[in-house]
Amino acid sequence: MATDFGTLILNETPDAVVLTSLEGEVVCWTNGAQAMFGFSSDEALGCRLAELIAPAAEDGAEDDVVRETLASGIANYETMRRAKDGTLVYIDSSSKLVRDGAGQPEYILWTKKDVTAFKVLRDAKLVQARFGDLLESLPDAIVLANAGGRVVLVNEQAAALFGYPREAMRGMALEQLMPARFREGHVRHRHDFHQQPVVRPMGGGRELFGLRKDGVEFPVEISLSPIASEEGTLVMSAIRDTSERKRIERSLQEKNAELARANAAKDRFLNGMSHELRTPLNAIIGFTGTMLMKLPGPINDDQEKQLRTVQHSARHLLSLINDLLELTQIETGSLKLDMAPLSCRQLIDEVLLLFTPQAQHKGLALEFVSVPDELVVTADRRALQQILMNLLHNALKFTDRGAVTVRLDQGVRHERPCAMISISDTGIGIADEDRATLFQAFSQLEAGKLRELEGTGLGLHLSQRLAAMLHGEILFDSTSGAGSCFTLALPLER
Repeated sequence: MATDFGTLILNETPDAVVLTSLEGEVVCWTNGAQAMFGFSSDEALGCRLAELIAPAAEDGAEDDVVRETLASGIANYETMRRAKDGTLVYIDSSSKLVRDGAGQPEYILWTKKDVTAFKVLRDAKLVQARFGDLLESLPDAIVLANAGGRVVLVNEQAAALFGYPREAMRGMALEQLMPARFREGHVRHRHDFHQQPVVRPMGGGRELFGLRKDGVEFPVEISLSPIASEEGTLVMSAIRDTSERKRIERSLQEKNAELARANAAKDRFLNGMSHELRTPLNAIIGFTGTMLMKLPGPINDDQEKQLRTVQHSARHLLSLINDLLELTQIETGSLKLDMAPLSCRQLIDEVLLLFTPQAQHKGLALEFVSVPDELVVTADRRALQQILMNLLHNALKFTDRGAVTVRLDQGVRHERPCAMISISDTGIGIADEDRATLFQAFSQLEAGKLRELEGTGLGLHLSQRLAAMLHGEILFDSTSGAGSCFTLALPLER
């Protein structure tokens, strides 16, 4: 009858009672041991206790206790042990040497009591006294956990974020606060962190998720900070719900994708329609030119005026289409440059020749000053010519009296020798409020009569983009009402 009572006591006690050989192999594994560590009796029998439940970081610790027990007959200690699912359990352990009838050592009897809850409560009181006010003042959700992965303390923000009462979270395994698919891996990460506890800031690139009490997942960012305490290293996790930010990011991605599709459609349209758009306009310009030359026959003054209006409008529309097509080529990366050595002086002479009639028509002096006899740059001829034409066109357009001067000089930009081609005028200048948007696409000056002057608003934008493709830049200086100076800087050495 006594044997039956002994068996009943062993199987019903909540503590883990384990009997091992002197070498540490399990020969008896009670129900309490199975409940505490998760291994069945069949799984535990014959295994070395040191290999079965000792954490990887403490391999050999159980063997040390065996040796101490054999030497003194008894041993007591508090430690952490590992359950089958990887959970760490704080235990109060005692071991006693069991002798046979002849007084010779035969077995070791182990009693292990789960003191995790007591340990958590003790840690919670210590942490609350030291950090309680600080944790409540932080805007993020804060979870403090011990080395066993048990929640010691949370602030009100964390309780609200996860949907638990604060007291219910104390003692909870950290893995309970994340989706099941992450739990096994988190146990390993947590173990690795405690081997080298260093501050890990938010935004480490790892995609993390939290799990609320109601089963709803939500994306989070987490920073980790080790905190030394009287009971060992604690880990403070600052947790930030990124659901709203992720929603905004997804919305932006969708809008960017939609914008990219629209831009692609625009590019396809412009590239495909370039011939169809240019051909009729060139025909209009050509036929009106023929009629203005009176080759088909005489025309009166009113007819000539109307034809010039048609021709002027057609040229303006063709210029706009050409600018749009060139901008599309730049943005899509389809604009091909033929880089070769070019004489700055020769190219400037060619451009000035094109604009001399316009300057004469407005009564403006068009001057060229070349400080060095010659400067050679490596550039695309058509792109460089387009830049100079755009800058010179603007200077003449916004100048009613005085002069437009082109100056070729040598200077230094970003510690590199450069050819400096400046185009200055005595025109209206640029107001302070227009400076910030001057090089933006479709930007046009608003002051006074400027809106009456035709323009696409693409000239300076295209020029700056082309200059960048030539590894140069456009600088400007202006005084409102006194004129402007735009300078194209191109490196001399490539």
